Amino acid sequence: MRVATFNLHAGVDGWGQATSAYEHAVSLRPDILICPEIWRGDNGPDFFSDFERDLSMKGAFAPLARAERVSTGSGKRTWQPLFAHFSAERGLYYREVRDLKKIQIRNRSNVTLEPGTWGLGLLTKFEIEEINVESLGRLPREKVNRALIIAKLRDGEKSFYAIAVHGAHLSHGSYLQYRRISAIVKLLDPSLPLLIAGDFNCWRPLLRVLLPGWKTLIRARTYPARIPHSQIDHILGRGPWKKLGGSASDGGSDHRALLAEVELR
Repeated sequence: MRVATFNLHAGVDGWGQATSAYEHAVSLRPDILICPEIWRGDNGPDFFSDFERDLSMKGAFAPLARAERVSTGSGKRTWQPLFAHFSAERGLYYREVRDLKKIQIRNRSNVTLEPGTWGLGLLTKFEIEEINVESLGRLPREKVNRALIIAKLRDGEKSFYAIAVHGAHLSHGSYLQYRRISAIVKLLDPSLPLLIAGDFNCWRPLLRVLLPGWKTLIRARTYPARIPHSQIDHILGRGPWKKLGGSASDGGSDHRALLAEVELR
């Protein structure tokens, strides 16, 4: 099976310019697709519904924040403004944090502001036996909520779990969320294999400490997309998973898309 995770950043870059992230995710032709920062516009693109249609998939969406995105911005050749991590980017704004009326947006008359919902998505071609969204709450320094999507899937005669995650940054206390994730996983059927994938915002050596007992199914640098130096997006497994291959590819977002080809023995 082909398992992919790709942080879409709502389909725009840090300048508010539309990217090809959605089209790239479709081109991967995965059997399981996990999308942190998936966008569901109120009146515009709804990536979750579009994936259902274009990839013949079903799944679940976890709404994590109401937001507005700029999709007609302009910028330089860099993916986002140089100090965006400190002064904020110009493509995506969370309503609970900032009022757009108080933010200066260049060429406001030429900018389109699209309201919608920012969240986490899990979609699959496999039979879904059960699928649930489990809240992870909101850390004090976070702008958004966090959640897990837990799907019990069937491939022929074999059942297994697939879990989608978008972890907080380490500086915001993500270790508390990973403790919660471990507690939730312990409540699942221990006889079934598990996959967990997404944007963990965490390096692999530390993640092995925060989430012990998981096997890495693909190693590849994923961030930043254009010249990646780190792997913070992961596809992990528990149980009789055989690694067949995989890759990381630049699809227009700030993270690379991560694809693992695996076999459930």
